[in-house]
Amino acid sequence: MTNRLTRSTALATLLALSGGALSAQELSVLIDNNAATQAAFDALIAAYTEQNPDVSFDIELRPGGGEGDNIVKTRLATGEMADIFSYNSGSLFQALRPDRTLVAIGDLPNVAALNESFLQTVMDGEGNVYGVPYEAAMGGGILYHVPTYEELGLEVPTTWEEFMANNAVIAEQTDKAPVIQTYRDTWTSQLFVLADYFNVQAANPDFAEQYTANQAHYADTPAAQAGFQRLQEVYEAGYLNEDFGAASFDDGLRMVATGEGVHYPMLTFSLGSIQQNNPDLIDDVGFFAQPGDSADSNGLTIWLPAAVYIPQSSDNIDAAKDFLNFVASPEGCAAIVAANGATGPMLVPNCDLPEDVPTAVSDMLPYFEREGGTAPALEFLSPVKGPALEQLTVEVGSGIRDAASAAELYDQDVAKQARQLGLEGW
Repeated sequence: MTNRLTRSTALATLLALSGGALSAQELSVLIDNNAATQAAFDALIAAYTEQNPDVSFDIELRPGGGEGDNIVKTRLATGEMADIFSYNSGSLFQALRPDRTLVAIGDLPNVAALNESFLQTVMDGEGNVYGVPYEAAMGGGILYHVPTYEELGLEVPTTWEEFMANNAVIAEQTDKAPVIQTYRDTWTSQLFVLADYFNVQAANPDFAEQYTANQAHYADTPAAQAGFQRLQEVYEAGYLNEDFGAASFDDGLRMVATGEGVHYPMLTFSLGSIQQNNPDLIDDVGFFAQPGDSADSNGLTIWLPAAVYIPQSSDNIDAAKDFLNFVASPEGCAAIVAANGATGPMLVPNCDLPEDVPTAVSDMLPYFEREGGTAPALEFLSPVKGPALEQLTVEVGSGIRDAASAAELYDQDVAKQARQLGLEGW
């Protein structure tokens, strides 16, 4: 699916035909099909072409999850990647072998000023930087329907036991789904596992280092296996929406915004999609960190944003780098915030959030403000992440497989990935 921005294309053609000093140039762009991503790039391109009317953009959409991963890797391997593309930072970025496939952009004026924590997630072993963020930093946890909580007198849980007790009340007193799952988009099935990492680190502070060195695993670390167990527990309790196997990511966001369901395990970047699709309901959606076993160690697993990259196969590297430099500027960041609203802390200097932010963002910010209140997701602390996780979490969340066997299979999947990366100890 492509969406050609005809306004800038027509203007560039007019300049060329009229003998203008600027010559038309088109940049191809591959992005995921999330509504918030599309809105961000539409805003970025509109702001950029206002300053650079000689440049046009041809946008192509791809799916998310494993299917999208395969598309990105295949097109990089075959030299058929767009001039600019969006993709994850962290371990999935490392799997692209950036020194072989991507253009280093550390020399761009706006890149050096980006948040240092983010730069570490788009950097190779030699310190070369390859990407710039187009999203806010985000939390992984539970979106929830605020009016339902108020109606039932529920309090935000800080332990898993309290969370399950809230689900029991919702199931007993309403016809709403206590927990929303959306396995049509398989990547969404991973949140109960991935967003549990703050709790893993609280129990095992050295887990990431030991995991990378093949000294700790999901199957033999109770705190790590707990995420799979939580997924199994909500399924076996009967708390899921009836159509969990067919429901999509957009369905899940609609359900939590309208109150058809009450809890949706999800990343907070999704607030941009709610802002796009249900703007009148954005403040009905709250957020809390995925609870663990102890209220004393309650905190938020955070994701550093996805990024924009340039493949070495591009024929328009200089023009693409100029666009990435704009994305990393306060003007580019402001365009994103204007399009999607405030979905979390932005990592571009001098790009401030408005005073009036959605409820879920207000709920998230205190974790960032409290010392020790956040921990990066495992994929930002270790290069090891197995590609089969989303298939395994769908199986556990559908009652096809139990948590223990999924953890064992995921460890085997991780081992394959670690060997491909050439890590020591594997």
